[in-house]
Amino acid sequence: MSEAETAIERVEEYQLDAPPEKVWRAISIAEYREAWLPDAVLADVEPLVCEPGKTIHYRMRDDTPPYLESEVSLRIAPDNAGGTLLTIVHRLSDPRLQAANDGFSPLMLAA
Repeated sequence: MSEAETAIERVEEYQLDAPPEKVWRAISIAEYREAWLPDAVLADVEPLVCEPGKTIHYRMRDDTPPYLESEVSLRIAPDNAGGTLLTIVHRLSDPRLQAANDGFSPLMLAA
């Protein structure tokens, strides 16, 4: 199985009244981000990808076993009313999600 076949993805979009510059500060500056995406849930507080003013990606880790890792991507775009469209893509792509077998159940025959 490829990584794409094992990934689980959730996409959510939010229309915000705040201008893109303010939303960008909230998702990219650690002390502001901490209020809604705390360091404790991040595998690394440094972003994986950062395209200033547009998108930022963080790696996350569950705080309970089996401690699965995922990636969250936050994208912002201005809307026509001066607000912001925030798109959050949360992708669980931990390699431990791969099947341990081929999914085939053996058929037992009576003698």
